[in-house]
Parts: sequence; C-alpha cells; structure tokens
Amino acid sequence: MQISVSPFLRNVLLLDALVSGAAAIILLGGAHMLSPLLEIPQSLLFWSGAALVPFVLMVLAVSRRQAVSRGMLLEIIAINAAWVIASFGLLVSGFIAPNLLGIAFVSAQAIAVALFAELQYVGLRRVAV
Repeated sequence: MQISVSPFLRNVLLLDALVSGAAAIILLGGAHMLSPLLEIPQSLLFWSGAALVPFVLMVLAVSRRQAVSRGMLLEIIAINAAWVIASFGLLVSGFIAPNLLGIAFVSAQAIAVALFAELQYVGLRRVAV
C-alpha cells in the first residue's frame, strides 16, 4: 500500500539520514581516534559506520519520494529499533568493555535512534489514518 510522505515524515527521514550520515563519516574516518577515547574496539566503530552507509542512502531515497510503501517505512523503523536493541545489548553483553565515556556514547546514539524511530512511527500513523 502506497502512502503519501507528509512534510513532517519527510523532515524526520531527512534528519535521520543527515545524523546517520554524520555518524557514518565520524565512525569511518575517526574510529582510530575514538577507540582509545571510548575503549570500544576500532573495528567495531569502523564497521558500524560502514553499516550506516546503505541505511543512509535508503532513508535519503525514501525521503525524496512523494509516495512510498507502508512496508518500506516500517522497515526503516524496524532497522532503527534493531540498532537501539543491538546498542544496549552490546553494552550488557560483556562483548566490549567501554569506559564511562564509551557507555555514554553508545547510550546517547541509541537514544537518538530510538527518538527517530518513534518520530517516524508517529509520522507513519498520521498519514495512514
């Protein structure tokens, strides 16, 4: 089912793409500097940034469309939700042992992504009603 992309939803998607793109650039280009500061493995930071690139391109493409399938929007929301779960799961798993700044970094980005998922869901509900 195709739904029209409202200005609110378009802006939320664009902001998500912008923030995720900035994070990708920082993680890809600065993993070697962030790793000792956060006590998070450099490879995890780098590959997290690399994983964001196709997501950013997808969200940007969706934000530029006049209409998009409800399933595509739900997929973006689900990917954001999965990122949040994976981020907090990583912190409690013992797989990494970040310092306090590293915990704050992972938590802050997870909270920001959760906010994007919530705003996207609100935008989807507004146009689907």
